[in-house]
Amino acid sequence: MFDALTERLTAVFSQLRGKGKLSEADVDAGLREIRLALLEADVHYKVVKELVAAVREKAVGQNVIGSLTPGQQMVKIVRDELRTLMGQSRAALDLSRRPAVILLVGLQGSGKTTSAAKLALTLRKDGRKPLLVAADVVRPAAIDQLQTLGKALDLPVFTIRDRGAEPPQIAEAGLAEAREKLCDVVIIDTAGRLQIDEQMMSELEHIRRLAPPDEVLLVADAMTGQEAVNVARSFDERVGLTGVVLTKLDGDARGGAALSIRAVTGRPIKYVGLGEKITPLEPFHPDRMADRILGMGDVLTLIEQAEQHLDREKSEAFAKRIRDNRFTLQDFLDQMEEMRKLGPIGQILEKLPGGAKLKLKGDTADSAGLDERDLDRTLAILRAMTLEERLAPSIIGGSRKKRIARGSGTQVRDVNRVLARYDDAKRALKLMGKRRTKGRSPLDLAGLGM
Repeated sequence: MFDALTERLTAVFSQLRGKGKLSEADVDAGLREIRLALLEADVHYKVVKELVAAVREKAVGQNVIGSLTPGQQMVKIVRDELRTLMGQSRAALDLSRRPAVILLVGLQGSGKTTSAAKLALTLRKDGRKPLLVAADVVRPAAIDQLQTLGKALDLPVFTIRDRGAEPPQIAEAGLAEAREKLCDVVIIDTAGRLQIDEQMMSELEHIRRLAPPDEVLLVADAMTGQEAVNVARSFDERVGLTGVVLTKLDGDARGGAALSIRAVTGRPIKYVGLGEKITPLEPFHPDRMADRILGMGDVLTLIEQAEQHLDREKSEAFAKRIRDNRFTLQDFLDQMEEMRKLGPIGQILEKLPGGAKLKLKGDTADSAGLDERDLDRTLAILRAMTLEERLAPSIIGGSRKKRIARGSGTQVRDVNRVLARYDDAKRALKLMGKRRTKGRSPLDLAGLGM
């Protein structure tokens, strides 16, 4: 996420930190690089101009020139301006009405149907009872797709398959169904359209009249960059957006859409979608996103995810085993499986300060030797062992290693490598066990906070 932009900005700040003091010429040179980095990230040119001007004014006005730590102060100013640009604080959904109505709109292929299911999953996790309404009668498979997702996630889906059914009437009937079934949120999935399609834009306006929405969310593809901003502006003019759901953000190495939408349209990003799997949407926090763009990580989000997904009892038991020096291969397996609940290792790394520098093999190879496939192999090897072997690793000899390798589809050298890593981890945890572990977060206890 934002790899290219983060790399460019990090290089600029590294140069500034390398100087004992900054002259006005140094500040201007740094700002030129920042301007180029933002323009290459496909950030709207007016947004870039205003941001650079604001940074320069504060950089000079706050006596960054001549300061003992000019590099750090410049980073702080840029971070503050990025936060302001994206909205300062999280913009929550307005769900005060019962049932609250959320209308999803957007272009063809932006991921509305998938985002509808992800949003319903997110709201159910927050204690809501959502109803999905399939009002896309244009794309042949849209209704089937939403029903399949609803069945897989155990979410109710309202449909009308009559050939003559129109989306406005479907939306109105779905709202009545929600009242009857006591659902407190209605999520209406509409057909993808071009923003210049007058007939389909009129259809959205008709839906608004028959099923007045509390939220009108544009589902936009982050990878389209500045074009996502133009789309948001067009939809806002016709149907009045209240916010944006930015999809495929994990595939966006630039960041133009995330940095421009709020400033250009005045509409906040409320959620972001990561990956193709049906997992809850991630709330958009401008302050945390600014830190991630600057390579500072997003530890708060990672801790929240850990608290949601990691088993506290297992973490506490793990801490006790560390203190008692009873760390086994079973513990090793348990903790790796717990960590996997947080998502791909790449998404975990980018939330850690400096994690953007740790590239993944096969994607963005690195000095740390981190490889998603290597983690898969390690899990396969551990699972191929018997419980007796995991609890007493010392019994694993040559013949057992061959059997484990065959069972996991790996080589004996891979088994030896896992056992060596286990020994390293056991030595490190023995030292850590001497420290106080009580009261640490689940993230720390899972081995991610070490």
